[in-house]
Amino acid sequence: MVKKSRSPVTYAKMKGIISYFAALIREKKHGSTDLLQKLGTRIPVYQHNMDSECFLRPEASLSDESAAAAQCLASTAQELQKSQVSAADFDYLRVIGTGSFGKVLLAKYKKNNRYYAVKVLQKHIIMEKEAEGNIMCERNVLVKTLNHPFLVRLHFSFQTKERLCLVLDYASGGELFHHLQKERVFREPRARFYAAEMASALGYLHSLHIIYRDLKPENILLDSEGHVVLTDFGLCKEGIAGRTTTKTFCGTPEYLAPEVLQQHEYDRTVDWWGLGAVLHEMLYGLPPFYSADRMKMLGNIIYQPLVLKAGVSKGGRDFLKGLLNKDRAKRLGAKRDMLPDQLCRPEPCRGPFFSISTTSFLLG
Repeated sequence: MVKKSRSPVTYAKMKGIISYFAALIREKKHGSTDLLQKLGTRIPVYQHNMDSECFLRPEASLSDESAAAAQCLASTAQELQKSQVSAADFDYLRVIGTGSFGKVLLAKYKKNNRYYAVKVLQKHIIMEKEAEGNIMCERNVLVKTLNHPFLVRLHFSFQTKERLCLVLDYASGGELFHHLQKERVFREPRARFYAAEMASALGYLHSLHIIYRDLKPENILLDSEGHVVLTDFGLCKEGIAGRTTTKTFCGTPEYLAPEVLQQHEYDRTVDWWGLGAVLHEMLYGLPPFYSADRMKMLGNIIYQPLVLKAGVSKGGRDFLKGLLNKDRAKRLGAKRDMLPDQLCRPEPCRGPFFSISTTSFLLG
């Protein structure tokens, strides 16, 4: 067998690649929260006795024969809690977030006086943007991840004629993004602690054959005790077990792995690249390979070697090098993922998380 050499990348080809991504980025700036929507791709999802038509169609448009299907979302709520809930069961206090499909409201549940984040999605916007797959994927992942401390939990779900409502944990600490903006960088013990909790959450998703694909500071919340809570599962991909791969182009430019940018097949290791990108930003103030020129940045991610400045411990730099390896087969976590028996709430005083020998990852 003769191994074929890869053809060289010409300037014209590189310019075409960068122009393609630049166009997507410009589209993103005009209202899209992610690149997937602009590519118009659909994510296949497990049905769980609910299809996207049933989930999104207003009740008034259903025939008598399909009236039972209109209760599919309410049935989801029954799976989570025996008592039915509706919009009238909450006092809505203020808007705490906005997105492409609606708003997130801080609300108090009248029956127990507890606070929740109610994600209110507009059905007509979801249909216009052909994003039913994203919404269904988010719902499916939420149902599967009820018992992990670092993943947002779904408590109730219900629908009205025009809206879908997901009642989630309220993370009062806000977005990690805002804390980073305010403080610029985190000291290493703090960054190490957040990274450990993110790794635990990602490893748990992988154990369910789910890849997250959109790890970034905006999707990382902090709860009242300062622990990480990952949210927004619209770009997750289900059914990725072992060495299974996928090829859908999606994510946020600064945190995309090189294989995604090159439109190659990729696997769960894109999440470990994402962890490396977020950790780099926490320690150095910017994502790796960052440039104000987006086209240059995308080229840097694909071709430029990783350069880590001083100011971070050798263990921290080694850990970043392992996560940000451009070869996904050699990336930290490729041979052995997060070990199930280590999916626990880490404590910041338990030892040097950045020491490769004490992490739950093993290099082959």
